[in-house]
Amino acid sequence: MKKQKDNGVSGYEQKEFGQRIKRYCQTMELKEGDETATKYREAHDRFHSWPEIREGIRAVGILEMEIYILGNRLFMIVDTPVDFDWKSAMEKLATLPRQQEWERYVSQFQRCSADATSDDKWQMMERMFYLYP
Repeated sequence: MKKQKDNGVSGYEQKEFGQRIKRYCQTMELKEGDETATKYREAHDRFHSWPEIREGIRAVGILEMEIYILGNRLFMIVDTPVDFDWKSAMEKLATLPRQQEWERYVSQFQRCSADATSDDKWQMMERMFYLYP
């Protein structure tokens, strides 16, 4: 019997960081096309994503980064320490090995220009609700 995809219905277990964290949420759209989302998923799977990119993300202080997809809409969650400075971290990330090459590579799938930085592509989202005390 073929195993069916869960599609997130069972939820996703979260890491424990042993410290207070803050969360950033961003969104972006992929280009239209039957194969675009499939190829973008493949570029980010554990076998095809570039180790230098994952290492760079961690090196600038990001604790966890997750990307979710629905159709051609992407949603990214970034967890960081409370004292994390987004602007300086993104400036540093842009200078790390292969980062610019990676951004050019994935731009073929994204609705953006080929020379856009990660910070140009991903639009920061505003939290509009949480379970108020």
